Amino acid sequence: MKSAIILGAGIVGVATALHLQQRGWSVVLLDRKEPGRETSHGNAGIIQSEALRPYPMSHDWRVLANIAIGRTNGVRCTIAALPRHLGPLLCYWWHSFPARHARASAAYAQIIGCAVREHEAFSRQCEARNLIRRDGFRILYREQPALEAAVAAAKTVREAYGVKFSVMTSRDLQQAEPALADAGVGGMHWLEPWTVFDPGALVSAYADLFTRLGGHIVRGDAQSLSANGNGGWSVTTEDGGMEAGAAVIALGPWSPDLLKRFGYRFSMVRKRGYFRHYAGGSRLDLPLYDAANGYVLAPMTKGARITTGAEFAPPGGKPDLTQLAHAEQAARELLDLGRPVEPKPWFGTRPCMPDMLPVIGAAPRHRGLWLHFGHGHHGLTLGPTTGRLIAELMNNEAPMVDPFPYRPER
Repeated sequence: MKSAIILGAGIVGVATALHLQQRGWSVVLLDRKEPGRETSHGNAGIIQSEALRPYPMSHDWRVLANIAIGRTNGVRCTIAALPRHLGPLLCYWWHSFPARHARASAAYAQIIGCAVREHEAFSRQCEARNLIRRDGFRILYREQPALEAAVAAAKTVREAYGVKFSVMTSRDLQQAEPALADAGVGGMHWLEPWTVFDPGALVSAYADLFTRLGGHIVRGDAQSLSANGNGGWSVTTEDGGMEAGAAVIALGPWSPDLLKRFGYRFSMVRKRGYFRHYAGGSRLDLPLYDAANGYVLAPMTKGARITTGAEFAPPGGKPDLTQLAHAEQAARELLDLGRPVEPKPWFGTRPCMPDMLPVIGAAPRHRGLWLHFGHGHHGLTLGPTTGRLIAELMNNEAPMVDPFPYRPER
């Protein structure tokens, strides 16, 4: 029987484990925490089937200047943090030019287009459908030019891929979300994405399915990974040493650090994000993205969750709650938010590759070592899809989409 150790029990690692298990592999899933306790649960809970084009960096110097001087809330970068991020950001900027972004989008659309279908397969097996709604999410705009630009962009995506959305007047939005005190100038409703009431619980449900079908989840340190001399791989866990014929590195933002030990260098754009729940106030029907202030307000099991945009922070730096505070202030202008639930907000890191595509495939110089990370803002969306793709590659099957754009050696 083929065997594999999956390093990382976030949505990407759990999905990989399930897909390999379904192909008859013996799989061990290793993490230092319970499944879905890191980046996989720190998001807005949207399976974004409409996000068929990755987020490019603006080439408008006015926009970049506003970020640099702190006049935007969707993206925040301090001068002290800039030297650490400058190289990956310049590469990201280079890949954001129209021709390169178009190539990335063509590849990205292939995997985004499979996202709902692959989640459907897992959620049906583990009875997690009570955690999911299939009614999309909404975006609120505070200025008419911003709304018009967003509608124009959405129309091009609809023409290319057939995704569905509706344009909402301020009155439409107010009627759909009666709790709103201010509906801006109107908004958009993306109709087909799924939303999740508890992203961490969804990952846990998928992990429970994995163990119920015979898989093993163990605690251990991914840094213990080593080649075992028999053409396979070994790790040290709380239960002792374990070996397998293959190893998959699915550690999200920590993947490049581990891979340095094996002589691989991956540039990564690391974006910090924050969230906090609020209870006792008004409740939205669907998640709402406040475009002008760069945050999502989503109804969750624990209350209304505010999820911030991207912060470029110093490595290991203390949390900076500026973005979250601004988002909370803006959200309180829209509705009765209530009181914070957690004593301290959660924060974590989103692993984005400079060319905006995840890394999926075999390590070039190490037999049996596979790489699966770099999903950016869409790990929750893409995990089951790219988990299937890498499982197909490992099992020598015809892949569901062309794997060439995601190869590690690119």
